[in-house]
Amino acid sequence: MTNDLLTLENLRVAFGGREVVRGVSLSVRPGRVTALVGESGSGKSVTSLSAIGMAPDGATVAGSARLEGEELVGATAARLREIRAHRVGVVFQEPMRSLTPTAKIGRVFRDLLRVREGIRARAAAAARAAELLSQAELRDPERILASHPHEVSGGELQRVLIAMALSGSPRLLIADEPTTALDVTVQRGILDLLARLVRELDLGVLLITHDMGVVGEIADKVVVLNGGRPVEQGPVASVIARPQEPYTQELLAAVPSLAEGRARAARVSAFASDSDETLVSVQDLTVSYGHGRLALDGVSLDIRRGEVLGVVGESGSGKSTLGRAIAGLVTPSGGSVLLGGKDPAQLPARERRALYAKVGIVFQDPASSLNPRRSVGWSIGEPLRLAGRSQADTDRAVRDALERVKLPAAFAQRFPHELSGGQRQRVSIARGLISDPVLLIADEPTSALDVTIQARVLEIMRETVADTGLAAMFISHDLAVVSLLSDHVAVLRRGTLVEHGPVAQVLGEPEEAYTRELLASVPDPSRRG
Repeated sequence: MTNDLLTLENLRVAFGGREVVRGVSLSVRPGRVTALVGESGSGKSVTSLSAIGMAPDGATVAGSARLEGEELVGATAARLREIRAHRVGVVFQEPMRSLTPTAKIGRVFRDLLRVREGIRARAAAAARAAELLSQAELRDPERILASHPHEVSGGELQRVLIAMALSGSPRLLIADEPTTALDVTVQRGILDLLARLVRELDLGVLLITHDMGVVGEIADKVVVLNGGRPVEQGPVASVIARPQEPYTQELLAAVPSLAEGRARAARVSAFASDSDETLVSVQDLTVSYGHGRLALDGVSLDIRRGEVLGVVGESGSGKSTLGRAIAGLVTPSGGSVLLGGKDPAQLPARERRALYAKVGIVFQDPASSLNPRRSVGWSIGEPLRLAGRSQADTDRAVRDALERVKLPAAFAQRFPHELSGGQRQRVSIARGLISDPVLLIADEPTSALDVTIQARVLEIMRETVADTGLAAMFISHDLAVVSLLSDHVAVLRRGTLVEHGPVAQVLGEPEEAYTRELLASVPDPSRRG
């Protein structure tokens, strides 16, 4: 007999005869975390969902998946529903897509508890939901239950999903990218919560992630997938310290490292701009959003030509608001923003548009910022068409922009859905660069990318700044990424600038407790290695 909770043996999943999961074998034990790691498209999520009878439509599943000895592959749909209702909890990757946007969280809990725990009375359901939310370390359950999903923060929403997954007292928890795109302090809280639940409830966890830093923090065993095939597995400490496969080595090498960033900071004078030309000057900038709520409160900073300013802080700190105010997308309540020594607010409309045309923007989510009905080339060339450039000039500039971000010119004919996440982000960068801006504002351009794709995007951005001499504002919650790209760092907290200076100073010897808290929250795969 074995004490394995979940056992997969030679699990295979195919669509129309094409195998996307090819012979995966792994085990999950009570009180332990097994991580399934790989890039997007490697088969991680398909593997975990197929194991519990939730394979996508059209999939053919073969091999074996046993939960506490009971075979799930080939089980009836009714039996699989019963197993998922009482013995398995699932935390899906995108909380906003897992909840009904028009229903309050309390209503969703009531429906869930009726199925998973047989609770029908409204008061009893509310009490049980509050208990589960408290177990997930949410301090104000009544407020959460009375809220719609969009009315709570991303970190709170992720804890709501964990609380829902704990209903029915499951033995197995499947967590699919539970910390992707979260702030480092929020991510730290989620990882600590999962570790506590594993310890106290004796849960077995199958963790799906592309982040080897997260794996190093929380997992006991790791299985590395590449193209649907397991290429390496074993105890986390040994795999991280002594990876045998080139693909695993590549994943680990691509993890942004604060140590590497600090080493770069020690050499930063070799890369930093020696220009005295100030392209952006922000003085006492204040932005308010209704009811007197300040998104920015008296922020002052400069950006010189050839310099990359990293802007960091948690969600709600004002990072994106600062970028939008500089780009003219948000109207300040007070203070000023000068671009090239000029105040856009004091210029005639035509001159103001011409000034803002020299500011390129890379938005956080390329899937929502690119027109799904238009070709990639159309989206990239849009800024030039709006400026009155001819079609021939625009087409030529599109080809040059694609070449700059290392994409084939033929990609201009494709549509966004035909590209990978990393390719779409490169398209967004190409669009931001096509008008030859003097300032590029990149808002979380790598937050949801696989580490290897993220590394390539960062390399492109570094080369672009070096080749063109433009100034850049790099907005991110990931301090390790910021340390690898930036010359100076500005730390925002609740709309206030709490620390600002060279990378070596702010991320090497921070003066503020808040900055030290952010640094301490960065996942590091070597901690358990």
